[in-house]
Amino acid sequence: QVQLVESGGGLVQAGGSLRLSCAASGNIFGINTMGWYRQAPGKQRGMVAVISSSGTINYLDSVKGRFTISRDNAKSTVYLQMTSLKPEDPAVYYCNSRSWHHQDYWGQGTQVTASS
Repeated sequence: QVQLVESGGGLVQAGGSLRLSCAASGNIFGINTMGWYRQAPGKQRGMVAVISSSGTINYLDSVKGRFTISRDNAKSTVYLQMTSLKPEDPAVYYCNSRSWHHQDYWGQGTQVTASS
């Protein structure tokens, strides 16, 4: 079992920045990839950014150049630095870990909300 705890969500203006964190605990030695997914109201959950244990990174096309995913293996933590936020970015952001056996674990989600 892997437990994931996200933090860092909140209100953000268009063009603003926000940093999300996700700390993993439990069977962390079985983790291969960690990443971030998001789900907006009425839409399916989709991948935002993932990073493998070897450092290979994949981004959703619409966030390339604006979001940066990083991983601190010593702390079993993955981060998502979001900059130049756009109206389509607010959503519930979920942390994900995937084991070498392709088992997925999810965090509880953290809300990113556009402020007016």
